[in-house]
Amino acid sequence: MKTVIYLFLVLMISAVPALARQRGGGESRGGGGGARGGSESHGDGGNTHVGGGHIPAHGPEPNRGSASVREAPANRNNRGGQASDVGRSFRDQPNHPEAPHVHAENDHWVGHESGRNDAHYHLDHPWGHGRFRGEIGPRHIYRIEGGDRDRFWFGGYYFGVAPYDDDYVNDWDWRNDDVVIYDDPDHPGWYLAYNPRLGTYVHVQYLGGQ
Repeated sequence: MKTVIYLFLVLMISAVPALARQRGGGESRGGGGGARGGSESHGDGGNTHVGGGHIPAHGPEPNRGSASVREAPANRNNRGGQASDVGRSFRDQPNHPEAPHVHAENDHWVGHESGRNDAHYHLDHPWGHGRFRGEIGPRHIYRIEGGDRDRFWFGGYYFGVAPYDDDYVNDWDWRNDDVVIYDDPDHPGWYLAYNPRLGTYVHVQYLGGQ
């Protein structure tokens, strides 16, 4: 009788790890989708991730279309939002930000399709403070050291966010976020500042420095 009870206990103890592994496997697969960035995968194969530390391998391609001239909104004489462009949305997928952003899977720059004739980014005197002499592109990540959307800095270089893009940096941390600077192929006088944490980007003008 003791032998039967002993064998029964051995079988029960050996079965516990197998049950634990079976239950844990499904949770592991389900929890891995959203870890990389700001959007979660729903398993439909169509969702892409944004942010989460991803660095695009390249900036946006130049717009080769013949986009019509876009007039700047009449009420953008201050730095207060984008009320005049009601209806324009950058949220191309349910969990993506309502701001220009980059898809981590394929480095597609959402929101950079307006072309050279976009009056929101027209400058009468492009490169008025010279050109940024730091490293541009994915090989160098800068840490923002302070400031705000009007004037922020890192490493002795100063930048300002385009007034039209003001609302897209409401969740940027001006003392801790990293930023990567890319060339803007369409709008003379502007660079693109990409935030790896959020996966969003804005147009910025170089204000001088070293």
